[in-house]
Amino acid sequence: MFGKGNKLYSIFTGTCPKCHQERMYMNKNPYVLRETLKMHERCSHCNTKYKIEPSFFYGSMYVSYAVGIIFAFIAFVFSYGIFNSGKDIAFLSIILTLIIFMPVILRLSRNIWINFFLNYDEKLARPKS
Repeated sequence: MFGKGNKLYSIFTGTCPKCHQERMYMNKNPYVLRETLKMHERCSHCNTKYKIEPSFFYGSMYVSYAVGIIFAFIAFVFSYGIFNSGKDIAFLSIILTLIIFMPVILRLSRNIWINFFLNYDEKLARPKS
């Protein structure tokens, strides 16, 4: 289900959406804040250009709003629903969740955005000979 060839694989691993062979980001760890959004220019395996056009990833801001809402909802359910906290504590848990997971949300949003436009190509995924 989440193996190579599936968009979810590329989204959750941050790999090239065309070949799923190389990571798009220079640093695997999103919590190295200076390098959270630094990407390779192209995939070294299939030569796919990640920034399709100037300002391409501005669209991922809209996706990050939706992804942030999902994270906030999960934080609310855990805090208010499962742990029976008050509304003030639930609100604080949402704020803390969004702050702590912001690098992950940013990367997930970019991964989702680029996967809207680029599809997996099995021919490109084959090892180079």
